[in-house]
Amino acid sequence: MTSPRSLLIPALLASLTLPACAATPKERVMPIGQVQGESTRSALDGQTVTVEGIVTGAFPDLGGFFVQDAGDGKAATSDALFVAFEEGAPVPAVTAGDRVRVRGIVGERKAGGDDTLTALHAPVIQPRGKGSIPPTVLTSVPGDWEALEGMLVRIDAPLTLSGTHTLERFGELIASFDGRLWQPSELAAPGSAEAKRLAADNARRTLLLDDGSAKRDPSTVWYVKDGQPLRTGTVLTGVQGIVEQRLGSWRLQLTAAPTIAAPERPATPQVAGNVRVAAFNLENLFNGDGKGGGFPTERGAKTPAQLKAQLAKLTATIRGLNPDIAALMELENDGYGADSSLAQLVAVLNAGGGTWRFIDAKQGPGPDTIRVGLIYRSDRVKPTGKPATLQEGPFGERSRSPLAQAFVHGSGKPFVVVANHLKSKGCSEATGPDADQKDGAGCWNALRLDSAKRLDAWLKADPTRTRTDRIVMLGDFNAYAMEAPVRWLRDDAGWVDAFKQAGVEQPYSYVYSGLTGRLDHALLSPSLAKQLRGAAEWHINADEQDAQGYADGDPAVPFRSSDHDPLLLGFDL
Repeated sequence: MTSPRSLLIPALLASLTLPACAATPKERVMPIGQVQGESTRSALDGQTVTVEGIVTGAFPDLGGFFVQDAGDGKAATSDALFVAFEEGAPVPAVTAGDRVRVRGIVGERKAGGDDTLTALHAPVIQPRGKGSIPPTVLTSVPGDWEALEGMLVRIDAPLTLSGTHTLERFGELIASFDGRLWQPSELAAPGSAEAKRLAADNARRTLLLDDGSAKRDPSTVWYVKDGQPLRTGTVLTGVQGIVEQRLGSWRLQLTAAPTIAAPERPATPQVAGNVRVAAFNLENLFNGDGKGGGFPTERGAKTPAQLKAQLAKLTATIRGLNPDIAALMELENDGYGADSSLAQLVAVLNAGGGTWRFIDAKQGPGPDTIRVGLIYRSDRVKPTGKPATLQEGPFGERSRSPLAQAFVHGSGKPFVVVANHLKSKGCSEATGPDADQKDGAGCWNALRLDSAKRLDAWLKADPTRTRTDRIVMLGDFNAYAMEAPVRWLRDDAGWVDAFKQAGVEQPYSYVYSGLTGRLDHALLSPSLAKQLRGAAEWHINADEQDAQGYADGDPAVPFRSSDHDPLLLGFDL
């Protein structure tokens, strides 16, 4: 089946005048496998050869078509080639199922880094009738994609949808064999032998599904049904296409639309206990000037309508979590007045009746454009003492200043909730130990570790002056579970991972470039860990594609209200 992207140029091959060097029946036709050879580059690079085979897919937007023959009997050699259209020449009217004889110059086309795609250039093409080539059937990830370069394959094994972030931009989906792709540093220490093994295994299992076009920002992607929601973790079957190496990745240029299972969206999380504490990265809640103007905002909504939709999704998320206290990240740092983003979020939460309040730290916390915040339901818990913030060292200019507040439930003892948001992994201005060490932890890892150590010392010095050792610090640490900041807090400073304590298997809150992991954590003091009764993540965001967000999606539902999944803890206090 030919891809809808395989558009034919209205020119008849018979009308082309072939030069004197055109292939004739007397010329030696070489098996394509001999042209490809068993290495990554053809030994015939730069030589003129003649091959004959069946067109398995024509892709004008990619500048050529693929031709495949019956094979040379060697499993280590590919039986297909890419035939590149000659620049400036009329595009041949070839389509899948055509038998053609092609004479051209063997060359290696750059495919990203040191990788290349073997192709024929300056081709002279003769039609030879019609034919068919059955797809090579794969039941598991092949040991060597190079031996299948350019060949038509059908994957008779379920693939897992591992990433959707390049669909709208490039018409691509990230798929994987044998389940999700995990961030190596979620499961192993960065730079360790195990982390390197996991990274290599991810590369081995990854396969991009492509739309057969090099165009950016396609208005539609032909192999995805219009309006079909996509979620990471969804199973794909019936995947068929042509193996190609491009832009540093192995991919299938699809020739048929795969079957994409309907997404299974999670119900609202339930945890035991009489006090529920949540953490939620809002993904830049900015409200303009707070009076309907000031759009587009610096980071968030571009219009008042988008802000309304964003607030609808965020409040649907918070109401679904049904917490008594929520630690929030990526709020606009615009004060605590009625026009502030925090005050207006709480006002929307209370529309129709509600008891939500916010902790007023008077300023900030911190000088950054975004800040953390704490909100609570006044009929469920009461703040006690004054809020505390930390604004020294890396906090303020890099890591966002944390906000700590003590609460009581009924006549119980105080407990402290700390909202955190450490420096991101972006590399702008990173130098020395903060530069990318190429171990998988990204930039600013040293600063995040310093932030974690200062945070630990600060909290153990009783900043709220409530003399309680029952503390939960939670939020976006911008570090995966086995990276130094979280590992040090857990293994050296004695903080307890709430999800491990609750027996949650493979928690995650974020999907980046097809890799799943946990940037959002909840760490408990040992005394509070004894009161933990449950922990859950609500996977409504990280797995969802961007198109479900407030700019384009349904504002009445919480899905893709942010790029981070919220977490929820239950305590018996």
